[in-house]
Amino acid sequence: MNRLVHLEVLVEDRSGKMFLDPLLRRLLAGVGRDVEVAIRPHRGKGRLPADPSARPDRFASGLMDLLPARMRAYSAVFAPGTHGIVVVLDSDEEDPETVRTRIDRLSRPYRNGLPVVIGISVEEMESWMLADRAAILSAFPRADPRVLDAYSQDSVCGTWELLARAILGDEAEDLIELGYPAVGRYKAEWATRIGVHADPDRIRSPSFLRFRRDLDRLLETGAPTA
Repeated sequence: MNRLVHLEVLVEDRSGKMFLDPLLRRLLAGVGRDVEVAIRPHRGKGRLPADPSARPDRFASGLMDLLPARMRAYSAVFAPGTHGIVVVLDSDEEDPETVRTRIDRLSRPYRNGLPVVIGISVEEMESWMLADRAAILSAFPRADPRVLDAYSQDSVCGTWELLARAILGDEAEDLIELGYPAVGRYKAEWATRIGVHADPDRIRSPSFLRFRRDLDRLLETGAPTA
């Protein structure tokens, strides 16, 4: 019998947390038992360390910077039968399978039997938001449907910029030029508002569907999927 009762979810940033939090809770609603979820946002994607067994630099704050150390810590205190790890990050301009393989190889020696699900959003998390057109229009009724219709799912096309143009119209270009940290605040707001309305059954992004399949397997069997 699968006794998994706790998921540690590692995400790149606050916007990832704000979008995934309600979405995961909807996915877990049908499990038939209480599963606690702790979502841990980081300050960006970061880079995998050259020596994964070394202590992280004290200024390290990215997801991949800290991943090996987190895995070592989790394996020391979590039991494989009751706890699972979920890692969700963007592929950016890289091939998603390359990113997945890199994360798997780096984390595997430190898991100590803990099951791990790796979710890769193609280019950026906004690709999963754009996969639920109804959620965007519920959150932002004035969003331009023509911009949304122009998006090809899981394409590398400047995903957050496209979402910005749909929501902000002509004002999006000023935000795009302004860049970070202003962009981060907007992305967190979009993720929060869209996440409230997002329905996992409507999200047909291939990368999300793979993530959901792997997460469902974890919840059903407790088995590692990566």
